[in-house]
Amino acid sequence: MSLPQTKKTGNALPEASPRQSQYLFPGGLFVHSQPHFVTTILGSCVAVCLWDRVAKAGGINHFMLPLWNGRGLSTPRYGNIAIASLIDEMLSLGSYKDHLVAKIFGGASMKGEGTGVMAIGERNISLARDLLHQHDIPILRSDVGGVVARKIIYNTASGNVLLRRSFAAS
Repeated sequence: MSLPQTKKTGNALPEASPRQSQYLFPGGLFVHSQPHFVTTILGSCVAVCLWDRVAKAGGINHFMLPLWNGRGLSTPRYGNIAIASLIDEMLSLGSYKDHLVAKIFGGASMKGEGTGVMAIGERNISLARDLLHQHDIPILRSDVGGVVARKIIYNTASGNVLLRRSFAAS
């Protein structure tokens, strides 16, 4: 996935509401130097929203599976790749890791998902929490698990997330 070209700057994003919007598909990642509303829909997938509370800039991913097994392409479809890539992209914008905070959403238990290794939603949630903890990025809010799908709209300029729980996922 091609990301918009960005430059490192010390300038904070304006406080005004974003005029641009973006839909984030599963396996996607979005980081931009300009404010955006980013919309995505989650079932067992998880979205991690990172926000730089000093620069007032944010980014988001939407991953489908917890771990890349080393075969094929390492894409943001996998949580371990998506979270590392999101952090790297935020740092390339000029963020500092100690300015980042996170919000996580999704990870519903889908119909017929099962337990253990087949509990994709639970594994996605656990991976997101573990990796953010390893990177010392605090989680300010989460709305995860259960059996409902979620639609989120993330404001990259403010770090705010509008959440709508939808139909039953099971």
